[in-house]
Amino acid sequence: MSRCLISKVEVQGFIERCMIAVGTKPNHACSLAEVLVEGDHRGHYSHGLNRMDMYVKDIQSGICAKDGEPEVEKESAATALVDGKNLLGPVVGNFCMNLAIKKAKEVGIGWVVAHGSNHYGIAGYYALQALKENMIGMSFTNTSPLVVPTRGKECTLGTNPISVAAPAKDGDSFVLDMATSAVALGKVELHYRRGDPIPEGWGCDSEGKLTTDPEKVLDGGLVPIGGNEATGGYKGYGLGMMVEVFCGILAGSMYSKHIRTWKVTDRVANLGQCFVAINPENFAPGFNDRMSDLLSIHRGLDPADPDTPVLAAGDPERMNMKKCEEMGGIPYHINVVNHMNECAKNIGVSPLLPCDNLISN
Repeated sequence: MSRCLISKVEVQGFIERCMIAVGTKPNHACSLAEVLVEGDHRGHYSHGLNRMDMYVKDIQSGICAKDGEPEVEKESAATALVDGKNLLGPVVGNFCMNLAIKKAKEVGIGWVVAHGSNHYGIAGYYALQALKENMIGMSFTNTSPLVVPTRGKECTLGTNPISVAAPAKDGDSFVLDMATSAVALGKVELHYRRGDPIPEGWGCDSEGKLTTDPEKVLDGGLVPIGGNEATGGYKGYGLGMMVEVFCGILAGSMYSKHIRTWKVTDRVANLGQCFVAINPENFAPGFNDRMSDLLSIHRGLDPADPDTPVLAAGDPERMNMKKCEEMGGIPYHINVVNHMNECAKNIGVSPLLPCDNLISN
């Protein structure tokens, strides 16, 4: 399998140039590029460069606003309701998370929800911002209906991700970043582009039956974490609805099947998102020490397989980032690079990389 090794700086600059070429403000383009590259750097390739063409299309079509800034509609010492003004999701997300952190510094917690937003990349990006202030961060978003609820065959929930980041000692941390579906849709798309089957338990066909054919899943839907009812899929279904409560319902945005169909720009997305920052200093002392102990307990367990140690949430991403640093860049599948280069060509932007930076994997 051929991959292109590309530096973070090169990828970020490429994404910025593509977004600016279709009229995005430079600082907004930068916000988007940073989120997408961070997704790839952490190993979440379904939410990085692979998604750039969607954002380009949103700006080109005018379905996503390119001017203006988010606005606070209502707030208290610890809470805020934000109008995202239909701007790029990362622009809204950064505004809201910064506000949540500011409130947490002042009163111990900040809980900010937004309506009028768009796809914002990996949820973990925003939760991670709180770690920089030695705080717990959380982020949630609803999405277009892509998930079939337990016992159903119609998509009524999004992948509705959950992210929680908590600081430990010496820069260590717990970082949970997961969809409430069995998998992100982008991973099914990547398998489809490669012509590979998907594992059973990722999605179902249009009749609600599990399948390993990515094309049938793209016509049907994803299933919740846990898969079908017999294997606990109803728990993932419940978590997906919980995210909807925090986002669409609390923020007054679109929700469930009222959200537009994925990648169909017939109307604005009006996504709901939630951002939380919690200052551990307002609670029991020694939070970081206990977090480090909690992480050590699990990392120090005797593994079932000596070759696969027990990990904590965030460890796989740290391992991927370390690998990227050692390689000197992020390894992208050549098909993804070719696809994005074609997108760039159509808007008058030079390609991402010359073809001599290929590696085999």
